[in-house]
Amino acid sequence: MSRIGKLPIPLDKGVKATLANSKLKLVGPKGTLETPVHPGFVIEIDDTKIIVKRPGDTANDMAEGVSKGFKTVLEINGVGYRADVKGSLINLTLGYSHPIVYQLPPEVTAKVERQVLLTLESADRQLLGSVAAEIRGLRPPEPYKGKGIKYATETIRRKAGKAAAGSSSG
Repeated sequence: MSRIGKLPIPLDKGVKATLANSKLKLVGPKGTLETPVHPGFVIEIDDTKIIVKRPGDTANDMAEGVSKGFKTVLEINGVGYRADVKGSLINLTLGYSHPIVYQLPPEVTAKVERQVLLTLESADRQLLGSVAAEIRGLRPPEPYKGKGIKYATETIRRKAGKAAAGSSSG
């Protein structure tokens, strides 16, 4: 068992944890999450912490998700590339002949800053990661000019173009 798996999972104020019918349910100010508990796990719930006797990091992500939430920032690079949010729809202009409309799941919220920074927030870390990957997959960043959608923490390895490779006069 990993060292982090042995640590108790802290619960912030306002987060309530219950275990019923082999399901762990956490309720907090950002939402409600529940996950099935494998029969081999022994879970002890206190007012301030959850102790899992077998390794499991989903309960820690759930506790952090319902209390603080998770955030992913996507950057849109390219001339004329932009995003706009209307409710649960994201309108993306990514250099194609048509705009792309992406429907967000109800658990995920989005905000756009300066038309090129898309911030996704959710209490469910797994769902947030898959939504961010789907949006990034609509126009992944290309290595020559760096145009496309990338994570804010991601660095794109740039390649030299044809002009830089063979600059000999002959």
